Amino acid sequence: MTKQKKTALHKNKGVSATEITNKNAIEKLKAKRNKQLDSNALVTAILNKDITALSRAITLVESKNPNHLQNAKNIIKACLPHANNSVRIGITGVPGVGKSTFIETFGKYLTSQGKRVAVLAIDPSSSVSKGSILGDKTRMEALVKDENAYIRPSASGETLGGVARKTRETITLCEAAGFNVIIIETVGVGQSETTVHSMVDFFLLLKLAGAGDELQGIKRGIIEMADAIAINKADGNNLHAAKLAKTEFTRALHFYPTKVSGWLPKVTTCSALNNEGINTIWDIILQYIKTTKANNYFNIKRNQQNKYWLIQTIETQLKSNFFNTPNIKAELKNQLNLIETNQTTPFAAADVLLNMPKL
Repeated sequence: MTKQKKTALHKNKGVSATEITNKNAIEKLKAKRNKQLDSNALVTAILNKDITALSRAITLVESKNPNHLQNAKNIIKACLPHANNSVRIGITGVPGVGKSTFIETFGKYLTSQGKRVAVLAIDPSSSVSKGSILGDKTRMEALVKDENAYIRPSASGETLGGVARKTRETITLCEAAGFNVIIIETVGVGQSETTVHSMVDFFLLLKLAGAGDELQGIKRGIIEMADAIAINKADGNNLHAAKLAKTEFTRALHFYPTKVSGWLPKVTTCSALNNEGINTIWDIILQYIKTTKANNYFNIKRNQQNKYWLIQTIETQLKSNFFNTPNIKAELKNQLNLIETNQTTPFAAADVLLNMPKL
């Protein structure tokens, strides 16, 4: 018996064969996960519509590990020439409006029309535990089984605006993988979802009838960004109330100034549960795309969005560089202690940190 085998037997003395097998399997899995994937191989696989490669690439892009940063950049750069060939749709609404049910029904309708649909579902992160449930796949059981659909849940983290930190880059990867309809489901936080509006072509606002939010709908804010309003759950005893809500929102929209796009927002009713009115919403979206492409607003908006994300990326990188500078990190702890003992103010502490040399 070799020395290596003797050592292995000594280490595993008293351990069953099953436990040894499980231990080896876990170690192999860890090694596989830790292995850096070749970015060129991932890109090739993504362009060949490999969903596993797409998921791995998105994980790399979302990662905060500095070792993954360059790989992620290479992948995005290589995929960019193959992107921008989709219709990007943002869907929002208050919690309970039926976003997940609507997206599943809507997604199934689109795949039946020969479309390839990617759903980027953003889950709110807890401000206490920092965790997210990421359970959207369990709420879209039919769509997740559809070979022409892809659902990617992501945590919003500390990102405001109802989207995840890397949603914009994820869109590029999904487009490169051949998905021609990208749906972004926001966390549904009300009137603070301007960020998702800055990365989609069409913004759909889901509403409920008789939920007491008709007045909220008339208020300026998210309603101004909507290209269409759909009154969901327009079925059963709620059908009459939904029709009344449609009339009220249609009237309210006349008080808003004309959109730069030249598009007049539409109001419609639907029942995602009963698969009613879904085709009407898709027709509205197609009409919007046709109108805005004809007057060139579609391309103008995308160019504006790219400029917006340039500035956002610079701001994010500057913030990251600032807080990861060693002497800033050390002085930050000192200033926080001074604030706790009332020896300085937040404004004075910020002034000290901002004027420090970046070593």
